This record gives sequence, C-alpha cells and structure tokens, in this order.
Amino acid sequence: MLDYRLMTIGDYEAAYDLWIKCGNGLNNKDDSYEGIEKYLKRNPGTSYVAVLDEKVVGVILCGHDGRRGIIQHACVSPDCRRMGIGKKLADLAITALEKEGINKVLLVAFKKNEGGNAFWESQGFTLREDLNYRNKALTEMIRIDPDYLK
Repeated sequence: MLDYRLMTIGDYEAAYDLWIKCGNGLNNKDDSYEGIEKYLKRNPGTSYVAVLDEKVVGVILCGHDGRRGIIQHACVSPDCRRMGIGKKLADLAITALEKEGINKVLLVAFKKNEGGNAFWESQGFTLREDLNYRNKALTEMIRIDPDYLK
C-alpha cells in the first residue's frame, strides 16, 4: 500500500540511500544525519516521504525562511516513477508552505537532470533565465556529485 507522511529523522538512512540512487547532489555536512536533523527541526511539517510496502520510495525535503519556500532533494525511486508519487509529494510540500503563509517557492535542479527539469516544468515551475545562481561555502565540504555530472 502506498502512503504519504511527514518525513522524520528516522527516515534519514532510507532517504539518503534514495538520494544517492536517484543522483541528487549532496555534501558531507548539510546532508549528514545531523544536517538533515537540524533542517527538519527548523522546518517541521513541510518535508514528506512516500512509503510503499514499508519502504521509502519517494522523498521531498522542503522548507522556508519565512519569505520563500525551497524544495530540495526531491526524488522518486526509478522503479516507482510514473505513479504520481512525485506530483503528490510536491503538492503536499507546496500546500504545507501555503498554510505557513509562503507565497513563492523555488528549487535548484542540475541542468543535466533532464527528467527532473521536465517534471518541475510540468508542475508549473518556470526557468528563470534572468538570474545567476551563486553560493559560497562557509566551511569546507566534500561534494557528493551524481554520476551524470562526472
């Protein structure tokens, strides 16, 4: 039976394994157990998992800063795609953001992630070609890039 529920830190190992399997870009600090635990505590009620036969098959890490929502590390197990799981997870996360008074949500997807980009476009997310995305690491981190970026 397919079920959806809020993500808890107890889902970390299954979610992390799924992120690796799906090719999400990770790092050793923010995506560590402690990093995800901190994120979930700061953003309770906005991240979800899809569970099929007691196995996590989809996850969406979502939060906000009080002004903008952000979707991070969203993925569905390759053998469970085309079942509406990604859409349902996105809808749950976006509805949770709306209930918290958030009016806009953003996400970052690798350019080479064609399937992910097509999915987000089908969900009404538009590509902002007028912006450059920049970041700055405040501590030394080890990137864990998906194979398609190597």
